[in-house]
Amino acid sequence: MRPPPAVADTLRNGIPDRYLTPEDLAVIFKVPLETVYAWRKTRTGPPGFRIGKHVRYDPAEVLAYVAGRKDADRAAA
Repeated sequence: MRPPPAVADTLRNGIPDRYLTPEDLAVIFKVPLETVYAWRKTRTGPPGFRIGKHVRYDPAEVLAYVAGRKDADRAAA
């Protein structure tokens, strides 16, 4: 069995074509993994969901989160 591709190998428009892990978000946004966990705890980052004990993120919702942040920053400027 082939190992899964690295995040950088699966990027399309900056986001992989699969559900994302917290580690993926840390790589994509270039932040520490602890930051991703803090976002989840405070509900300030992209919305995630659980599959058993694992947290995953829908790429479409991550893109929507980024678009919303951009809009909020533009409105504040």
